Amino acid sequence: MGTQESNERAGGTGRRALLGAAVLGAGGAVLGLSGTARAADAKHAGGGVKSLPVPTIIGHRGASGYRPEHTLGAYQLALDMGADIVEAGDLVPTKDGHLVCRHEPEIGGTTDVADHPEFADRRTTKVLDGVSTTGWFTEDFTLAELKTLRAIERIPANRPHNTLYNGRWEIPTFEEVLKWQDEQTRKRGKQVWIYPELKHPTYFRKLGLGLEERVAKVLRKYRKDRWNAPVIVQSFEPTSIQRLNKLVDNPLVVLLSGATTRPWDFVETGDPRTVADLIKPAGLREIASYAQGIGPTLDLVIPKDAAGNLTKPTTLVADAHKVGLVLHPWTLRNENPFLPADFRKGTDADAYGDVFGAYRAYFATGIDGVFTDQPDTGLLAREDFVNR
Repeated sequence: MGTQESNERAGGTGRRALLGAAVLGAGGAVLGLSGTARAADAKHAGGGVKSLPVPTIIGHRGASGYRPEHTLGAYQLALDMGADIVEAGDLVPTKDGHLVCRHEPEIGGTTDVADHPEFADRRTTKVLDGVSTTGWFTEDFTLAELKTLRAIERIPANRPHNTLYNGRWEIPTFEEVLKWQDEQTRKRGKQVWIYPELKHPTYFRKLGLGLEERVAKVLRKYRKDRWNAPVIVQSFEPTSIQRLNKLVDNPLVVLLSGATTRPWDFVETGDPRTVADLIKPAGLREIASYAQGIGPTLDLVIPKDAAGNLTKPTTLVADAHKVGLVLHPWTLRNENPFLPADFRKGTDADAYGDVFGAYRAYFATGIDGVFTDQPDTGLLAREDFVNR
């Protein structure tokens, strides 16, 4: 899948070298450097990704532990809390081709669309990456129609406090996020970073709504398509990242789900490989030919046993670092149900467990960063870790 051409294209080597500096920073734990030294090295290494602290704290869909996800409110709070990067944008298209920020194209669980009688007839069932899904889909709405909706909390059972903010924010577009990024950079005198994801690119390409070209066009418009741009782009579909690699020079990351799963583009093209194949040395070398990092599920870094407790770390961190890839696994959350069993406290669905203990365990593997719903917790955990 990777080619020599994509390896040698303008900017490719520069991007790998840039993110490689973060790998060396995280690798300091192995070399015996102090945590403070590792963070300082990353901070003062220069511009671009090298300017980010290691381990990097990434606000997952914003500060989604405190505000409805993928809203400007969630993004702003993540930034105010000090997140190094804000995952501003799971990108899905509208009927008229605009890119908007929603966790999934189905918006019944993240907006108040069900309360809009004028859209009742838009409710339908579709097959999304092989899964029958019923609800309302962004590709069936114009941008103007979507702007009449308001965001709501996606998991109210775990975050009842977030429902206080239901209805406060509209659905942001990718262009609005890029403008917000520039405004916040100017106000703070410090570069703001974002980490958008392309959602279901094969599905949307079949609908004539190809994501990669649209994302590339918007990034070029705002002059954020370069190797040192403060925008890292990610996708669960390797071929989508390969396509982007030919369109933009941004740092690119391949997301990886459970070991037994297959990326949907592999299913569609008949590629028999699973994620377990992609995280073998040969698979990682191939990814490194067109991307600069991977975003594995935390279970690929430290598996759990049958009871849900953490076991022994895998060799994934070391194997990825050997080929120059950074690792930004997902997702650490404070609430009990999302933590390994040995870090839970009680059984309440919205109660916090020993998340600081979980951070210590994952940081100790040498990961380069982590996605978190509670960036303030992640920052405190990093402070504890680098100064231990």
